[in-house]
Amino acid sequence: MAQTAAGTSVTHDKLANALRFLTLDAVEKANSGHAGLPLGMADVATVLYSQFLKFDPNDPAWPDRDRFILSAGHGSMLLYALNYLTGYAAMPLDALKQFRQTGSRTPGHPEHDLAAGIETTTGPLGQGLATSVGMAIAEAHMATRFAGLVDHYTYVIASDGDMEEGVSHEASSFAGHLSLGKLIVFYDDNSISIDGPTSLAFSDDTSARFVAYGWHVQRIDGHNTAAIAAATAAAQSDPRPSLIVCKTTIGFGSPKLAGTSEAHSNAFGPEELQATRNNLNWPYGPFEIPKDILGAWRGFGARGAPVRKAWEATLKSVSPTKQNDFKNAVACRIPDTVGKALAALKQEAVTSKPKLATRQSSGKVLETVFGLLPELIGGSADLTPSNNTKVKNFPEIQTGSFGGRYIHYGVREFGMCAAMNGMALHGGVIPYGGAFMCFSDYARPAIRLAALMKQRVVFVMTHDSIGLGEDGPTHQPVEHLASLRAIPNLLTMRPADLIETAECWELALSHPNRPTVLALSRQGVPAVREDYETNKSAKGAYILDKADGPEHVRLFATGTEVYLARDARKLLAAKGINASVVSIPCYNLFEEQDAAYRAEVLGGRDLLKVGVEAAVRFGWDSIIGQDGIFIGMKGFGESGPAPDLYKHFNITAEAITDAVISRLGN
Repeated sequence: MAQTAAGTSVTHDKLANALRFLTLDAVEKANSGHAGLPLGMADVATVLYSQFLKFDPNDPAWPDRDRFILSAGHGSMLLYALNYLTGYAAMPLDALKQFRQTGSRTPGHPEHDLAAGIETTTGPLGQGLATSVGMAIAEAHMATRFAGLVDHYTYVIASDGDMEEGVSHEASSFAGHLSLGKLIVFYDDNSISIDGPTSLAFSDDTSARFVAYGWHVQRIDGHNTAAIAAATAAAQSDPRPSLIVCKTTIGFGSPKLAGTSEAHSNAFGPEELQATRNNLNWPYGPFEIPKDILGAWRGFGARGAPVRKAWEATLKSVSPTKQNDFKNAVACRIPDTVGKALAALKQEAVTSKPKLATRQSSGKVLETVFGLLPELIGGSADLTPSNNTKVKNFPEIQTGSFGGRYIHYGVREFGMCAAMNGMALHGGVIPYGGAFMCFSDYARPAIRLAALMKQRVVFVMTHDSIGLGEDGPTHQPVEHLASLRAIPNLLTMRPADLIETAECWELALSHPNRPTVLALSRQGVPAVREDYETNKSAKGAYILDKADGPEHVRLFATGTEVYLARDARKLLAAKGINASVVSIPCYNLFEEQDAAYRAEVLGGRDLLKVGVEAAVRFGWDSIIGQDGIFIGMKGFGESGPAPDLYKHFNITAEAITDAVISRLGN
């Protein structure tokens, strides 16, 4: 029972049915959507929101709110209905009526929209659960750093599909290893998939699997309100992450469709919709919620305000230093000291001209800024020595100990990147994590969601080309740069030396609404930059060397091939051919520059243009034109020492020179 403002009682069934029929009405109006899960999980959601969830719709960004993630994002109307009923101003009834319509706040799958109470984008199954692991890590870290100011749970509704997806195995294994006790997952075990019963393809003992991961596991009737509440309370008191297996009926209440695959993603139609209304005793019209029921739901939303205000009083009561540190952490501000330290590093590099692998340059950047930016939390997918991602003398995050700043994710590239998304979404931390560039394909769905959600996550991808050498073509990325550059809102950066690496890191940290991939080399390369005052990488591409005299050819290169273009420039000069060199550390940023700057860097149409990159040509025609020369890869790599491979594939200064001379007819 819930009490309204007038003191009258509203039964649980009426509260849950409000969720069910807002869902059915929206799906019917759109003639599209997934009503089955919201109908089946309405009881769980009602108990969670009415008795446990700590939130305040009037302050959706309250840092110490509980996080709720609908990993089964196809059931999005459950989340929209919850947020309308509890009083989020950005989720009015009209938004529900525009479900799945162009430009609405209620798309087919939830998209990150904090004002509307949506913590993360979900729909690609498994990723919501994996993202929640990162949120729980961030909560545990922040709770250690700011004791008394951070203490909240992360709740998840997951489906059979989530449990089947591989990333859920990675993430759940890791959550159990870390013993993330503030993570509670409600598993909608309805035994139905789109194709039919889950037994067609899924016969795991999910409970046993999660016990093996080190989780606290309970099995309940997902329509028994007392059992739901008791299980949630038990989960809160257990030090392990919790899985509550909720046996439910998909499409609950529908006389014909309940318990069938037809309930998963079909509009019920007028006849079955009315039959469901009759069956659940809901004698109200489309989108009609009686005042007493709406009032009870709004009361659940209003319950969080005094809790939030008490928290704000606690924040004001701590020392000014702790207050300031907390506010800076939540905002993830980059202090001026970071820029000054990077400037000093770059200035020293101009003098010393170090020959380094860009992964080593990245390590030097991290050593420079890590102590100045306590929000940075690093990690690697079991490649720490190779990725150069760990800074010495800083503690690690380990099982039951979350005050550190480095995470050993294990061989879990996808799980790591999804968790980093969750950490960024939670706030208070800026996550970065390392893997081999080739395995960005394993993590691509998480990288894509980071870009879609506009999150500041730094993906450190080393061993970026055939330059990794002897590990061979299985580990040598050739198509990956083009693939990553194609993701909207993602900055894919391939720096040439220490100065460009520092510039790229500076850009990655300074873009709060964009993720970054840093493509870094295994092999050492000479320094190419002789100035540092201006961050030239910020424009994506720039003229590194101008032609001496009338220009005959313009050489464009990225990363570890920039020095090859510079060497070719000298060889061409000896032949009387004047060349300029353009470095392109970030193709994406260059695309965003104004037409005048792009024209200046690209040069005239009649100018011979050469692209140099130890990758496939795809995407390069926008730089060099279809008639331009490309020096790079035409297929997969080989196993052998890096210098030999560059010669084998004709990616050398001599090959560039010969190609230019052949084209010019000199």
